[in-house]
Amino acid sequence: MKRRDILLSSAALLAAGASAQAAPTRILVGAPAGGSTDTLARTLATELGRLLGKVVIVENRPGAGGNIAADAVAKAAPDGNTLLMSFTSHAINASLYPSLPFDPVKDFTPLTCVATSPSMLVAHPSVPAKDVRELIALARAKPGQLNFAIGAVGSSLHLAGDLFKMQSGVFIVNIPYRGTAPAIQDVIAGQVELMFAAVGNAQAQVKAGKLKALGVTSARRLAAFPDVPAIAEVLTGYESSAWFGLFGPARMNPDLARRISDAARQAIAAPEVRRRLDAEGAVPVGNSPEDFSKFVQGEIQRWAKVVKFSGARPE
Repeated sequence: MKRRDILLSSAALLAAGASAQAAPTRILVGAPAGGSTDTLARTLATELGRLLGKVVIVENRPGAGGNIAADAVAKAAPDGNTLLMSFTSHAINASLYPSLPFDPVKDFTPLTCVATSPSMLVAHPSVPAKDVRELIALARAKPGQLNFAIGAVGSSLHLAGDLFKMQSGVFIVNIPYRGTAPAIQDVIAGQVELMFAAVGNAQAQVKAGKLKALGVTSARRLAAFPDVPAIAEVLTGYESSAWFGLFGPARMNPDLARRISDAARQAIAAPEVRRRLDAEGAVPVGNSPEDFSKFVQGEIQRWAKVVKFSGARPE
C-alpha cells in the first residue's frame, strides 16, 4: 500500500473513532415517561453524561413489559452508545413469556444495579386487619372474598402479591388494571380492598390516612415507616423489591463496559442522584458488573417459581 493510502486509511479510522465518541449515548427505557424507571434513568443520565464527557439521552420505548426496549438494545452495536435501563420485569419475563426475541442473560452486558425499591402492602381503611398476621387470618376465614388490585399483569407488584399468597396459603383474587394510578385510586375509593404498591406511590396516601399500611416487602422495616412490620416477620424469608439496572448489548469490549459501569456507579453515589432516589422511595445500589450478573440470574430462577404458581400470562 502506498504511503498516501496508508495516511488516508488512518485518517478515516481516526474520524470514525471521533464520530463514535461524539455520538450521544441513548438509555432506552421500556416504560412510559413519568414512571419510576423513567425518572431514575433521567436522574442517572445527567450525572453519567457529565462523568463520561458526552451527551446521554433517555428514550422511552414502552410496551410488552419492557421487551420492546430490551430487544432494541440486544440488537444494537456493542459500542456503548445504546444502553438499557431495565427493571424487575427483565427477570420475570424470562418465564412469563413463552418465547422472547432475545436471551435475557446471553444478549446483554450487565453494568450495575442502580437501585432497589421495596413495596408496601396497603389496604382500604375499612379492612378489619391492622397487620399482615391479621390479614392472613381474615383471608383464611373469607377465601376468595378479598381482592388485590394489580397495576400490570406480570409486574413485580403483581408477583409480590402472588408470592404472598404462595407463602401464606391464602386465596385472594387478583383484579387487573392498566396502570398503578387507577389501581391505587380504586383501593382509596374502597372498590378493591388490597394492593401491593411501590413505597414512592403509596407513602403520601398512607400518611394522609387514605390507605392503611399492613406490611413492607423489604427484609427489614423501613426507616421511614418504623411502625409498619416487614412481611418477613410473619412469613419467614418473604422479600420482594423492585430493582432497576443498567445493561449494554452483549459482546461489549470489557474495558468499555467497565468504564461505563464505573461512571454509572460514581453517578449513583452523587448527592443529587441519591436525593432523587430517596424521593422515589428507592435504595441506591451501584454494585459491580459481576455481582449484578449473578443477581439477575438468581432473580430469573426465583421469579420463575412464582410465575408458575400464579399461572400468569402476558397481556
